[in-house]
Amino acid sequence: MANAELIIRNGRVIDPSQGIDETADVSIADGRIVGVGKADGGAAEVIDAAGQIVCPGLIDMHVHLREPGQEDEETIASGAAAAVAGGFTSVACMPNTDPSLDTEAMIEFVYRQAKRAGLCNVFPIGAITKGRQGGELAEIGQMVRAGAVAFSDDGCGISNSSVMFRAMQYVRMFGKLVIQHCEDPDLAAGGCMNAGVMAMRLGLPGIPAMAEEMMIQRDVLIARHTGTRYHVAHISTAGAVQLVREAKAKGAPVTTEVCPHHLLLTEEKVAGYDTNYKMNPPLRSRADVDACLDGVADDTIDCLVTDHAPHGMDEKSDDFQTAPFGIVGLEVALPLFAMALVESGRLTWSRLIEKLTIRPAEILGVGKGTLKTGADADVTIFDPNAEWTVDVSQFRSKSRNCPYDGWRLKGLVTGTIVGGSVKYAMDNVAHSG
Repeated sequence: MANAELIIRNGRVIDPSQGIDETADVSIADGRIVGVGKADGGAAEVIDAAGQIVCPGLIDMHVHLREPGQEDEETIASGAAAAVAGGFTSVACMPNTDPSLDTEAMIEFVYRQAKRAGLCNVFPIGAITKGRQGGELAEIGQMVRAGAVAFSDDGCGISNSSVMFRAMQYVRMFGKLVIQHCEDPDLAAGGCMNAGVMAMRLGLPGIPAMAEEMMIQRDVLIARHTGTRYHVAHISTAGAVQLVREAKAKGAPVTTEVCPHHLLLTEEKVAGYDTNYKMNPPLRSRADVDACLDGVADDTIDCLVTDHAPHGMDEKSDDFQTAPFGIVGLEVALPLFAMALVESGRLTWSRLIEKLTIRPAEILGVGKGTLKTGADADVTIFDPNAEWTVDVSQFRSKSRNCPYDGWRLKGLVTGTIVGGSVKYAMDNVAHSG
């Protein structure tokens, strides 16, 4: 193997893009992968990964970084710091900032701030409509030119069918992806948790599963008609999973994603009125959670995301109905997904990693998610057996709105390498250089 500047030795290398799952070394030089196998000789820097998993850098295609406009909650720099601490080497950020990411200049701003932070890759998702108002289309072509990887009005479902039809036609011209926040705003209006018996008992207005499912049903028809690649954001209901399953069976260009909270938590958690359990889509029923788990296992659900949504303590301290939706999750996502899917026997580590690396890379078209020779040297190292307790006060994110504080988790990220440079390392990792 050619000379390397950095060698990660003796790890269990899992790269689903190549079908690799074996003990091996990973050699890196000039910011790229030199090869996977036995590394002869030494290097300026060596990481001993014995007993750990070494995989392509994790990718989260759904995060909120709040910059510009809400830098008190998160910045691109603080969000990137949270990302690398969680093992993520690439994130795609949603456009619901203030102002929205709806112009070429705003897309360029995200890249500029990410470069300044110098931590992980940040790929901006442009708004579909101006100001995310659901009316006039934004300058999609100009945003593509600036590097927007996909388009979404996330946080707001586009309810106007004509606007969505024109958006899909236009985005298809550029070969990009439409990501939809699937929620009929009229059905969901005023709701703050899953509609049903629990909501009635708690005296809280509900968001019905039908609000998600009706929009998916409409959009799948449009996607099939236009041939546009269409992605369902943060899927949460049994009916929605079945709609995507049926659409895929009919050859529709449809993909979807799921968050840890929709695999691990149910609406029962809302009983204490803790706003850390308020998110959108809301926590659903046990049957919905089981359907999402089944959807991941049978590949109806393509990839795993956090929907990392920072909010300040002052906002989250409001009453349940008034407080904003959303939780942070970048720094705890990997062990949470492992708990839901690997420890339960639903997925192997290889299949879990596939849904966190090559699949989101393929869907976004960003050329990441692999350890193939010549690829960008984005690598995640983690100990699948290390146990630790979540302490939100130690998060690198600026916000603390997380329902997992105090949880005992299994699986600890020990190193994150982006472009061949170590961007995060646990103090106890064997490391020489």
